[in-house]
Amino acid sequence: MKKPSSGGGWQAIRYTFKKAREAGGYWKFWKAMRSKNACKTCALGMGGQKGGMVNERGQFPEVCKKSMQAMTADMQGAIPDEFWKSYSIAQLQKFTPYQMEHAGRLTKPMLYEAGQQHYRPISWEEAFGRIVGKLKSLSADETFWYFSGRSSMEAGFLLQLFARIYGTNNVNNCSYYCHQASGVGLSSTVGSGTATIVLEDVEHADLVFLIGGNPSSNHPRLMSTLKHVRRRGGEVIVINPVIETGLVNFRVPSDPWSLLFGTEIATLYVQPDIGGDLALLFGIAKRVLELDGQDQKFLDDHCENTSEYLEFLRQLSWEEIETKSGVGRLQIEDISRRYIKAERVIFSWTMGITHHVHGVNNVQAIAGLAAMRGMVGKPGSGLMPIRGHSNVQGIGSVGVTPTLKQAIFDGLEQEYGVQLPRTPGLDTLACMEDAHRGKLKFGLCLGGNLYGSNPDLKFAAESIQNLDTMVYLSTTLNTGHAHGLARETIILPVLARDEEPYKTTQESMFNYVRMSEGGPRRLEGPRGEVDVIATMAEGVLDNQTPIDWKSMQDTNKIRAALGKVVPGFEKISDIDRTKQEFQIDGRTFHAPKFPTPSGRLILHSSEIPDLKGTGKGELRLMTVRSEGQFNTVVYEEYDIYRGVERRDVILLNPQDCRRLGVEHGQKVSIGSNIGQIDGFVVHSFPDIKAGNALMYYPEANTLVSRSADPKSKTPAFKGVVVTVKPL
Repeated sequence: MKKPSSGGGWQAIRYTFKKAREAGGYWKFWKAMRSKNACKTCALGMGGQKGGMVNERGQFPEVCKKSMQAMTADMQGAIPDEFWKSYSIAQLQKFTPYQMEHAGRLTKPMLYEAGQQHYRPISWEEAFGRIVGKLKSLSADETFWYFSGRSSMEAGFLLQLFARIYGTNNVNNCSYYCHQASGVGLSSTVGSGTATIVLEDVEHADLVFLIGGNPSSNHPRLMSTLKHVRRRGGEVIVINPVIETGLVNFRVPSDPWSLLFGTEIATLYVQPDIGGDLALLFGIAKRVLELDGQDQKFLDDHCENTSEYLEFLRQLSWEEIETKSGVGRLQIEDISRRYIKAERVIFSWTMGITHHVHGVNNVQAIAGLAAMRGMVGKPGSGLMPIRGHSNVQGIGSVGVTPTLKQAIFDGLEQEYGVQLPRTPGLDTLACMEDAHRGKLKFGLCLGGNLYGSNPDLKFAAESIQNLDTMVYLSTTLNTGHAHGLARETIILPVLARDEEPYKTTQESMFNYVRMSEGGPRRLEGPRGEVDVIATMAEGVLDNQTPIDWKSMQDTNKIRAALGKVVPGFEKISDIDRTKQEFQIDGRTFHAPKFPTPSGRLILHSSEIPDLKGTGKGELRLMTVRSEGQFNTVVYEEYDIYRGVERRDVILLNPQDCRRLGVEHGQKVSIGSNIGQIDGFVVHSFPDIKAGNALMYYPEANTLVSRSADPKSKTPAFKGVVVTVKPL
């Protein structure tokens, strides 16, 4: 497969028509895409009451392949009854993520019991009976509850409330495996764990740093915004060990000029070694200081630890910075001078920053670099973690975290007249480890693929196998349904967001609350998530609490509680009546006043770790997503932008191929300190910096250890030391 010279373009338009045909026709697909529902994929903020394909600024058409892929998947037909009889568990375990996703929609509750060879359909009554009976037989802290960003804020709030009143704080969400380091890092610097800006700020910046991410593949609609930045004469500095096609040039399909001639995205492309970001960030800050380019008044008036931070920068040696970043001093000089020249700067990043054992330190260093020139706390400037799923931020906002914010904790107890558990809850990785030890007996997953998103897949499978019961609420199959099997595994089919019979809300990465209208169901059998959760809670808790769980199937009632309990959510109480979507108060900083105890931004210094994988025959590996996937869901086996036709590959620089004695197309054995994969194929790829390697997530997770950032508990999916040997 030939790698294109640009992202987007005519191939994206052809793909649109292909997806429309798969979905049942152009008009049918158009209506689905234009419905008043929030986009099902990334958190950039599309859809809602402005209608599909409209962003938060009201711009149309704003659409990407990711949203079309998710919509087409939801418009599949039902999995036929013969499927379950034809394919045993052993056969399903050989399915790829792509094959699982394209098997069809789940429409019946399915049951697997240890010792059986197949799933079998059961009634909703039997499914609820088994779940309720099991929960009644256990102590609350023998259970854990996992939430994905696919679900609504109403479903997330209701399920975490159920879990806590049941008696446990083992409540966690998928952000622990992606952007939890961003939340912790931002909270420890600016006092709030989300973006400090709105979309319009990005549009008016004259410099955007894009660090450790590839939005051309994973958040394509951001490319339209970067196009606006470049057209106004702004710059984009990309920091990534890989030269990604779409970050060099992108043809925005909705813009005729860009479509025909392309838009240059990166004005400067910098390739650190994997794990070298922290040294590079401190190096830029040091050079800004040496050039006297800092905003000393901002540092003195609006920051804490200023003198300690500046002295830390002065003491850093350039030898350490260059050695540990993999970037030369002259290039750091170039970055620093461009930064000093800019007046409005946005710092954005994704999991290339957070997926390290020092992920929180990385985020703190970004905030410190922004503070050096007062580029946070004013219009057109600030901090922007580019979050993944469309409601992963909203799930966290409504209380899906082991430790509730005190205001939410107090609000819940007051609103419902209940006493919540005070015990420390477990984060996601800790839940997997306690399941492996046999301490946990029951797990429930509200969407997502818990198995597939874990590091150390062998360990993850063993952990879930140790459970008595695992319950999945899902729309389609994923690899977790084949490998993440407890002694009793129940899959409950639920409706997609645009099929639910009630209105729900979602939160974008810009702290903007959208409302989805729902819509007509496409298939008989699935039930709405809020309906399923309320039914389970009613069965388990009976009349033990003052809450009428049956009435909680009314999402208006849930939103009324959200408006009282969650700070900044007051306007959500009557959003059903007003239709007014809104920005959450207290999270956007256009003035240098921050919600920290002192009202100042807190600067942090930290030791710079040595680069990993510098031994003979070693490589630094990072797991990445392809252009044809979203999180663990694989929509296409190929990766157009990297010119790769398959997923069972390792991408190596030609220099490393020669050093290791392997060739393009050769099958190899890839080993790490915890696992080995045999039979993957070498793909010679000059766009990755020598000494580093790429493999696709989640297939490569077998090689990823459970090493995690101690502050955020986010596993290190980047910087894995591997060896590659010919078979």
